[in-house]
Amino acid sequence: MNDTTAKVGPDPVELARKLAELAEKGQAALSESIKAAAQDDGFQLPDPDALQSAFVQVMQRWMSDPFRAAEAQIDLWRDYTNLWINIGRRMRGEEVKPVIEPAKDDRRFTDKAWNEEVAYDFVKQAYLLGTQWLIQQVRSTDVDPATRRKGEFYARQFVDALAPTNFVALNPQVMRETLESNGENLVRGLENMIADIHRGRGRLKVSMTDSDQFELGKNVATSPGKVVFQNDLMQLIQYEPTTPTVYRRPLLIVPPWINKFYILDLQPRNSFIRWAVEQGLTVFVVSWVNPDHRLAQKTFEDYMVEGPLAALDAIEQATGERQANVIGYCIGGTLMAATLAYMAATGDDRFVSATFFTALTDFKEAGELKVFIDEEQLKRLEAHISEKGYLEGRHMANVFNMMRDNDLIWSFVVNNYLRGRKPMAFDLLYWNADATRMPAQMHNFYLRNMYLENRLVEAGGITMRDVPIDLRRVALPVYQLSTESDHIAPWKATYAASQLYRGPYRFVLSGSGHIAGVVNPPSARKYCFWTNPENPPTPEQWFAGAARHEGSWWPDWADWIANHAGDKVQARKPGDGRLAVIEEAPGSYVKVRSLD
Repeated sequence: MNDTTAKVGPDPVELARKLAELAEKGQAALSESIKAAAQDDGFQLPDPDALQSAFVQVMQRWMSDPFRAAEAQIDLWRDYTNLWINIGRRMRGEEVKPVIEPAKDDRRFTDKAWNEEVAYDFVKQAYLLGTQWLIQQVRSTDVDPATRRKGEFYARQFVDALAPTNFVALNPQVMRETLESNGENLVRGLENMIADIHRGRGRLKVSMTDSDQFELGKNVATSPGKVVFQNDLMQLIQYEPTTPTVYRRPLLIVPPWINKFYILDLQPRNSFIRWAVEQGLTVFVVSWVNPDHRLAQKTFEDYMVEGPLAALDAIEQATGERQANVIGYCIGGTLMAATLAYMAATGDDRFVSATFFTALTDFKEAGELKVFIDEEQLKRLEAHISEKGYLEGRHMANVFNMMRDNDLIWSFVVNNYLRGRKPMAFDLLYWNADATRMPAQMHNFYLRNMYLENRLVEAGGITMRDVPIDLRRVALPVYQLSTESDHIAPWKATYAASQLYRGPYRFVLSGSGHIAGVVNPPSARKYCFWTNPENPPTPEQWFAGAARHEGSWWPDWADWIANHAGDKVQARKPGDGRLAVIEEAPGSYVKVRSLD
């Protein structure tokens, strides 16, 4: 009697039909790619020539010391010899300790076959040894820090691309699925790749989430509110209260304009905006425009005038309150630091406290983004965006994805194209893929004056509205939130602000990174945070004296902001004041998507 439940491979006729259909679609995708390449000016971020040149310089310097090079190669061969010996012992049935193991946060080798099957274990360890050796050689080579940083970045991109997990024959999970489905997973993967090329208009745009499952205002960015003011650069959203009384002083949130504000309002369960409203705060949020060539001449100064300063005027009309508290996130925090210094210089006291989320003011040690900033690369970037009027959103998205390439590139290459699966619906990755453009004048100023020349920390180094500014004149209370594993605004670099501001200063370090460490609601019971009432000169000294607390930092901030929020008044609803409602939150500006 036949077993009718046995697994049957795909119908060969149907498979042939599918392949023919994909060949036709592939031809169309190829035509799109050729057309896109013909229209492309060749500009890329990061500049592959600059990274490759830095790596070559490192290797030339490394090879200039033949004794050191020989010693390094001997060390590598010693490790590989130990690996061969261990593998031989395993094949004889012995229990042996691995020569090398993946880092705890490396999720590429979680399939049990990487440990249980000797061949895959050998491939894994051989790869990890080679990777470790190459990165160590780059880090220990005597070159200037900028060249070393670029060389290491290039080397990491190189070895991550060559990981065995990225190849069908070397990935045990992919091999199992390929054999079980007679290759149908690879057919689906090709279909996914063709769809991504179409989605990218001829460029491969790797899908990270099922974007069709999300709609702004429907299941992300859903906190009830109204747009009550707008100008060329931003819409101002006022959120509906959820408590009968609220603190007198409103709260203004100035998010980054690299990506969009709704990172703070993804879902009700993890929305910082909704939570802040529930604490009795009247919350206003700046929703920046996604600019095009028409805003090419907008400057960093314009972002101050049409951003937080315009918001303050609007908030007074909406609530009758002249003073407010403010939060600045990432580049929004850098803008707020400059704005507060400008206000201090002009005698404007309308902000009574400032909170900074993962924001840099001293860019001397500004993390991996420094890889992309030097005089040569910056001139090339300036020429590109000055001609176009803006930096395309895909370039900034590419930069941030490459900084976490295993998580944000290669894991999806494996999932989508080798395993032939659709990515899961994930709100954070939907937001991550919602790229924004950068106006030419603003972006040129920001990169040159902050990242390249680090002028914001100089007294009078930057002028706003013809006023030289100095961060040392900022004397209001400050709450600085940084995150332990931040690759965009390293926490030790953000701590430099503790030695600049003159007012009461509270530095708090959260676990996790640039996003997860900030968007960490108390209900999640994840991560931890550190506090220290003292602000010693160095971050190492601060951490040595810090106390660790489990869970979210949000309640700590709530206690702090309550001391600066004033007494309680009757809750205000959008439209109650002198500003009429323009439209429902999240507004129309945030819905403009970058298609270039």
